[in-house]
Amino acid sequence: MIRELTLLSVVAPMLNEEATARVFYDRVVGALGDLPFELVVVDDGSTDATPEILAELAGADERVKVITLSRRFGHQMAITAGLDHAAGDAVVMIDSDLQDPPEVVPEMLARWREGVDVVYAVRRQRAGETVFKRVTAKWFYRLMTRMAQVELTADAGDFRLLDRVALDALLVLRERNRYLRGMTAWIGYTQTAVGYDRDARYAGDTKYTLRRMVRFSLDAVASFSHVPLQIATLLGFLCAFVAFLGIPVAIGFRIAGEFVPGVTTVALAVLLLGGIQLIAVGMIGEYVGRIYDEVKGRPLYVVTGRHNLAAREVAEGEPAEAMALRTEREESLR
Repeated sequence: MIRELTLLSVVAPMLNEEATARVFYDRVVGALGDLPFELVVVDDGSTDATPEILAELAGADERVKVITLSRRFGHQMAITAGLDHAAGDAVVMIDSDLQDPPEVVPEMLARWREGVDVVYAVRRQRAGETVFKRVTAKWFYRLMTRMAQVELTADAGDFRLLDRVALDALLVLRERNRYLRGMTAWIGYTQTAVGYDRDARYAGDTKYTLRRMVRFSLDAVASFSHVPLQIATLLGFLCAFVAFLGIPVAIGFRIAGEFVPGVTTVALAVLLLGGIQLIAVGMIGEYVGRIYDEVKGRPLYVVTGRHNLAAREVAEGEPAEAMALRTEREESLR
């Protein structure tokens, strides 16, 4: 089966990318050539000249669709906003810092034409990244491979293409602590990889600080694994087992007259057990906090402006709303 492309949507979040926005647009237009496409850019609360540049690009090219969020909601939320508004029958997620080259998109599209529903890009080389970033990324993927309840591919980020059917399934998932690469693996469908060499950032500084990387990693683990809770349970059983072993030993020393009471032993035992309990409570707290976020039912993001896009209600979680949104997209393509 050879798929025919009606419209390709390229979704890109931006945050303070005034030095990159125009170059990114030129690279996307050059890479896609005569293909029918739209470039859906989400301004995630930029405070520099990025909004003005995006408005200028949208005014000069109606294929550029701009969504402006009311504040910074985060990378994953910004991508979600773009996916919600994408109208194509194939949709590509890509960062706007040009580390992920738009020139790879035609190769991903070729796999889609062959019938693959999800095409994810796997990094062969990671130029411009520190040794610390590469090592921590390597260990993170190893950890997630062992812990996750879905199969995740190492060195595959958010740069990927989804068929409309797969995207509609993804949009039904409205959880707040989003890990899109894991969610994309969770929905299933036919998936394949395309290799590429990742470039260094074109300009500016990365928005993923160490703190945000740790937060993102916690979201990934908590969203797709119960292993931390199971570890807390195992630690509890281990402490109980050691305590039970210590009872006959203490009785034996008492009978033999060798028992020497010591404050240090008691203090160490209390600190050990207290530390394990706090770790367990912390693990449970991470999951409870995520439950609390979901129960509040707040929208994932708030839109304050659009360019070349009609204002409309965006699905926020109910399957019926997702179906209505899909119907609206299909009618717009006719």
